[in-house]
Amino acid sequence: MNADEVILGVDTHRDVHVAAVVSMTGNVLAVERFLTTASGYRQLAEWAGRWGAVCRAGVECSGNYGAALSRYLLSQGIAVVEAPGPGRSARRRRSKSDEGDAVAAARSVLSGRARSPVKAADGPVESARIYLMAKDSAVKAKRQAVNQIKAILVTADPALREELRSLSRRRLTLSCLQLREGGEEVDPIVRATRFTVRMLAERIEHLDRQARVLEQRLSALIRTHYPCLVNSVGIGPHSAAVLLTAMGDNRERMRGEASFAALCGASPVEYSSGSRQHRRLNRGGHRQANAALHRIVLSRLRWDLRTQVYYERRVAEGKTRREIIRCLKRYVAREIYRLITTSRQGNANGLSYLSAP
Repeated sequence: MNADEVILGVDTHRDVHVAAVVSMTGNVLAVERFLTTASGYRQLAEWAGRWGAVCRAGVECSGNYGAALSRYLLSQGIAVVEAPGPGRSARRRRSKSDEGDAVAAARSVLSGRARSPVKAADGPVESARIYLMAKDSAVKAKRQAVNQIKAILVTADPALREELRSLSRRRLTLSCLQLREGGEEVDPIVRATRFTVRMLAERIEHLDRQARVLEQRLSALIRTHYPCLVNSVGIGPHSAAVLLTAMGDNRERMRGEASFAALCGASPVEYSSGSRQHRRLNRGGHRQANAALHRIVLSRLRWDLRTQVYYERRVAEGKTRREIIRCLKRYVAREIYRLITTSRQGNANGLSYLSAP
């Protein structure tokens, strides 16, 4: 057995993972396929260890197909990073194969191109992510059901349409729940319409109950593990969960508050040339986290005195509302990062951007 360090790269799929081991000089030592099972993960780690000491690994799609494997490798003391794909331009220049992708993943770790540690997904943030995903899907399905009722009513019987068209969303749902098909003397189309909208209304009520239960569980989880976030002005359980999910359970994967701001798309991007010094809006990053920062800023502009003072000062300096909101999002990202990383029991009272430039 070779005692030298080797690099592991994995191209992940639903049923089979393709693993490659390369030396510190980039030479390919071995390539093999393993099933995506608990025994398959053990076999993969043991097989890679035969070629040397595996201290680093690059895993593609570590948040999806490679999530379980990444957790297992982390439990074995292996530093796992997200291996970026080759990109479209590289794929156009060369052929594509799973073995080649696994080798490329290992070499990206060796070259330093792959540097982002994967999310550990072994703590309360992972639980929050699961609750949040289910709640968002319930809310989305509920909205679709409401839109389907309204679409059906467009072509419905005039009497039924006039009865329901001016109602609010909640009153529309309650009214549809009370509809009955009627007897055989009722027109078949009218009967089908009444039955369908009642079924959709029942679906809306069921989804609404599910969303409330998930919201309660999410709120209890956040208040238990990160009370400092929901105790800050403008940060509710939903926004806190979105921002925590973007960061992950292993907060040390962020190199600093600037790294977290970049992850949230709240950091300015240098766009200068010659004597022209300019910075533009960052349109990348985690867009849900960016939207959460935006909601927090809008809430603070309405309710937080320190934010209102800052806003008035920047307006006096000639800044537009959009520019001020961008600045505030950057400061809020800094505040949230410090709240999460310094103490779970802290609060935001000591953090202020009143004197920020």
